[in-house]
Amino acid sequence: MTTTPPPAEPTPTPAEPPAPPAPPPPPMTPLPAAQRIEALDVVRGFALLGIFLMNIEWFSRPFTSFGEGMPRGLTGLNWLASWFIAYFVQGKFWTIFSLVFGMGFAVMLLRAEQTGREFKRVYLRRVLALGVFGAAHFIFLWDGDILFTYAVSALMLMVVLYGRPKPLLLAIAVAVGLGVALDADGFFGVAAGLALAGLLALFMRSEKKPLRVPLFAFLLLLLGLGLSLGATALWLLPDAPLEPRLPLTVFGPLTLLMAGLAWRYHQPPEKRALRMGATLYLFAATAMTLMGVVQHFGPDPLALPATPAAATASAPAVAQPPAPSASGAEKKKSREERVAEAKAEREKRLKEQAEEKALEIKTFTTGSYGDAVDYRARRFPEKAGGDFGASVLFIGMFLLGAWFVRSGVMERTQDHLPLFRRLALWGLPLGIGLGLAGSLIAMHHTPGDRHDGWLMAQGLVMLGNLPACLGYVGLVVLMLHGGPLVSRIRVLAPMGRMALTNYLTQSLICALYFHGYAFGQWGMARAWQVVFVGVVFAAQLAFSHWWMARFRYGPVEWLWRGFTYRELPRLRV
Repeated sequence: MTTTPPPAEPTPTPAEPPAPPAPPPPPMTPLPAAQRIEALDVVRGFALLGIFLMNIEWFSRPFTSFGEGMPRGLTGLNWLASWFIAYFVQGKFWTIFSLVFGMGFAVMLLRAEQTGREFKRVYLRRVLALGVFGAAHFIFLWDGDILFTYAVSALMLMVVLYGRPKPLLLAIAVAVGLGVALDADGFFGVAAGLALAGLLALFMRSEKKPLRVPLFAFLLLLLGLGLSLGATALWLLPDAPLEPRLPLTVFGPLTLLMAGLAWRYHQPPEKRALRMGATLYLFAATAMTLMGVVQHFGPDPLALPATPAAATASAPAVAQPPAPSASGAEKKKSREERVAEAKAEREKRLKEQAEEKALEIKTFTTGSYGDAVDYRARRFPEKAGGDFGASVLFIGMFLLGAWFVRSGVMERTQDHLPLFRRLALWGLPLGIGLGLAGSLIAMHHTPGDRHDGWLMAQGLVMLGNLPACLGYVGLVVLMLHGGPLVSRIRVLAPMGRMALTNYLTQSLICALYFHGYAFGQWGMARAWQVVFVGVVFAAQLAFSHWWMARFRYGPVEWLWRGFTYRELPRLRV
């Protein structure tokens, strides 16, 4: 009997050493010059020219008259310069600048996603630094600053894309509490901005569907119904408040329309930024236009209805009507008193505006630099609160700009020339045409005049600003890829690479030249302002080429990046 030997045990193989942990991604650093998107720099440089043409007027004209349109009494070249800037430049170039700001945000975000690097804290430092630049610019140079507005709006954009519900609700409650405790309206603006940002976040990120309707659309539906019912009640009830009638009448139906659009176009997620960006801007512009229409053609809420005595004053007396009851007389008197109080409040506001305008002119024509700084510093809290409330409009432009980058349109402009051609061919005629249509209604505004058509005209101008902005961008990109003559527009790229430095330098030059504490050239003729812009812009363009041939960043950009990335990058080429 034979025995089978036991099978030999397999020889153990040596264990493989564990794989070394993946090294952490390197920290984010400024974008090398070779990786920059040339089209973005050229568009940014082009936008600086339009921004300068628009801004220079408000260094020698009171900023408190911003809503009054073209100055009255202009003739000849001064009228032509004012008209051209009002309808071909104003409103078109801050939208381009905002679009490019959103593109820059998307470039940073894409780089972080591709390399696995930290983005939120880095971008928040970038926003904080921009806010400091903006506050200093507003207080020490000029109260038409937009940098602080961009910083606030970028912060709200971060809330839209990354904010969490509990901290957001806590921040809103704190802002409301501070507003009540300190009797400061600015905090209510902060609360409103945060609330709107949270609402937009539901569209961008939420997939919840109560009653098979996206949550964002469901909430807008409820809000629109409430506003519409409130407007109906205000018009039907004789003792209802007067002033809210107009805005509720407009915003109720518009909110319902936006709810329907959000329900219909909630998918796919990759198109939400494009759709939300365009809708936010068009919602605001449409609301302004409709409010102008209702204001111009609708009844004046402060007009008293004809009294029975006035209606029968010329009729023959047949029988003496019974004396009105005490309650009826009190109700009629109450209506008259409320109208009188509302008119008195309106007159008070107009008087305060006139006094503020006179103070501004005195401060910047005969006052010292300390007077100018004090004047702007006292206005800054109001500006900051207003920027939170107005941030929704800028968020829309930022989202549009981000879509242009994330979709690859701006990174590969040569592959999307048909799109840019359509933008130029359709956007410019439509956008500028709407503005010119508004100019046929009104080019000037008298504060307090409800029936001059100004609000309706400005609504049409605002409606046209977005397609005109996209048309200008399309035109610049087409020129960049055009023949040897038009492609020379790339000469603007160095100007765009140091746009922040050039923007602040424009304010410094204008403040010194126009304000009374320096050269005191307040009130320069409008045509000469255009010449002034041309000379200064040409000098800046030459300096930008000289500087960027020797240095990697503009001076202010270098400081901005140093704070953002917590180390100063190498400056010299």
